[in-house]
Amino acid sequence: MMELLRTTVNGTYMEVMVDEEQRLADFLRERLMLTGTKIGCRKGECGACTVILNGKAVTSCLVSVMKAMDAEIWTIEGLGKAGDLHPLQKAFIEKGAVQCGFCTPGMIMSAKALLDQNPNPSREEIREALSGNICRCTGYVRIEEAVRSAAAQLQKGE
Repeated sequence: MMELLRTTVNGTYMEVMVDEEQRLADFLRERLMLTGTKIGCRKGECGACTVILNGKAVTSCLVSVMKAMDAEIWTIEGLGKAGDLHPLQKAFIEKGAVQCGFCTPGMIMSAKALLDQNPNPSREEIREALSGNICRCTGYVRIEEAVRSAAAQLQKGE
């Protein structure tokens, strides 16, 4: 059944008719063409589809699109642009935390949600925030270093 969805995605308010049974990940990818939100397991276990919904990192493959009613959603496309990357995006590149790139958008969105709530997280807090995201290429040391580096940059106002 089609329903009217009122939501804000990456700072842009919209009203759009949606299938109320659709998952948020599919809406973002198929309807809005925000393909940085990856589809991995469709079970909420890999974290590739992580977006920020009302300030919290969520696995969008498990979230009904109607949960986005009157909500604010941020995807990787809303963070930075070519030539003006977000500090997390820069740090992932600088620290070599990107290899195949499939997990990267979800990792970055989980890290952003963490840093928005806790600008100076401990190693354990970073690990906990990223525990729902799986990386099969890079490993987690460089990813953790990238988050710590971005936190330091953000604290300096860079």
